[in-house]
Amino acid sequence: MRRRNGSASVREQDDDGRRPPAGSPRLDAADLGAELGARATLVQFSSAFCAPCRATRRVLGEVAGMVPGVAHVEIDAEGHLELVRALDVLKTPTVLVLDADGRVVRRAVGQPRTADVIAALGEAV
Repeated sequence: MRRRNGSASVREQDDDGRRPPAGSPRLDAADLGAELGARATLVQFSSAFCAPCRATRRVLGEVAGMVPGVAHVEIDAEGHLELVRALDVLKTPTVLVLDADGRVVRRAVGQPRTADVIAALGEAV
């Protein structure tokens, strides 16, 4: 569900109604080009001309700075098409919440609110 301001919350289903499948993929530092957080990782798929991506970067960066052991990794969707296709990323920004083992536990499309990201981290840690 999209809010009037165009943002979307991080939740079990993304805007297309898809849940991360049982046995969700596991991502590692090689996949992401950065180390995973000790407790959780917020992965953001962005594109160059995506205005909500900039706001999402700010929100996820703030949350990663507030919560110990949480990392924020931003991935240029255009530069990582193989990963985009493998994870079925259709729009930017798409946010994946990974647990400490790199398993996708939540995903969302759109600009999340800080409170929604913090709540989603509760499932990952």
